[in-house]
Amino acid sequence: MSIPTSARTSVGRAVVLTVAALALLSGLTATAGAFAQGPPLTLPQPSQAATVSQTVGLTEITISYHRPRVQEREVWGKLVPYGEVWRAGANENTTIEFSTPVAIEGHALAAGRYGFHTLPTAGAWQLIFSSVDTNWGSFAYDAKEDVLRVEVKPEAAPHEEALAFSFDDATAAETTVALRWEKLRVPFKVTVDTPEVVYQSLKRELRGLGQFFWQPWNQAATTLLTSKVHLDDAMVWVDKSIAIQKNFANSFTKSRLLAEKGDAAGAKKLVDEALPAATEAELNAYGYQLLAGRSADAVAIFRENVKRHPESWNAYDSLGEGLAVVGKKDEAVAMYRKALTMAPEAQKARIQGILDGLQKKP
Repeated sequence: MSIPTSARTSVGRAVVLTVAALALLSGLTATAGAFAQGPPLTLPQPSQAATVSQTVGLTEITISYHRPRVQEREVWGKLVPYGEVWRAGANENTTIEFSTPVAIEGHALAAGRYGFHTLPTAGAWQLIFSSVDTNWGSFAYDAKEDVLRVEVKPEAAPHEEALAFSFDDATAAETTVALRWEKLRVPFKVTVDTPEVVYQSLKRELRGLGQFFWQPWNQAATTLLTSKVHLDDAMVWVDKSIAIQKNFANSFTKSRLLAEKGDAAGAKKLVDEALPAATEAELNAYGYQLLAGRSADAVAIFRENVKRHPESWNAYDSLGEGLAVVGKKDEAVAMYRKALTMAPEAQKARIQGILDGLQKKP
């Protein structure tokens, strides 16, 4: 029996299509087998990631980096070539972030996050703060993206197996950042205009809920007065405090501002008017404020405090100190003895020591 030509043609086409489909499926399966991968696993990195931070005044400084190890290799001039830009770490470029404007070795740098690179040599190093902070290492580093370069001198140091950054000698105004690796320390100083940073912060905070209370305005004015910055604003702020609730605390702050501006008479008049409302603690604090330069006036304030608060051992203790400063030793001894009989146990040894010193014969 013969198969019609049309039927043979249809069967042939079906066979061809089936073979082609199988070939395509086979190719896809082979391709999938060659390139398919499971999800990546989280494993320890040879150079561990690290982040260190330091507060300087109100300024936050944060350094993020990876920590390569020496592993008995020759680092400087070999593993880290001289004369080539280096990421100051491993893997991604090291970054350094400042929450406020700072100065690096005396050079101004705006707040922000920077890519941190170095250019090591056998002598001085260049520290590079780049506007790009997302590079892998320093391979794509571009000098046109530099924001700041400063030169520093490396120092010999004890061996540090894993690269580390540290903050040394931190105060409210400055810190020294140090890169440490192998037997080298590369320090650079970061300074902050903390009084100005605090001033800007106070301006922001006083727009919040604190603006409705006398204490924040007075505290802010006192802070500026202590730093001797923006005294005109300090006067405005203390006046706002007084407008909300006048008391000895804000009157005393304003009197100090008047004195700072050269109006001694106005300062004295204001504080004298406010004295009747002063608490024991406020009188005591005012007396100590006077003690450094106006000791006789301080003694008068301490006497007033004893008169108002005869039950307070601390009032007698402060009067004794004031009398000792002005040279009235016998009266000072009498006040300290009175304080000793009333003082809590934790204060008795201190007061007795002062009495022993005052009564000691030359």
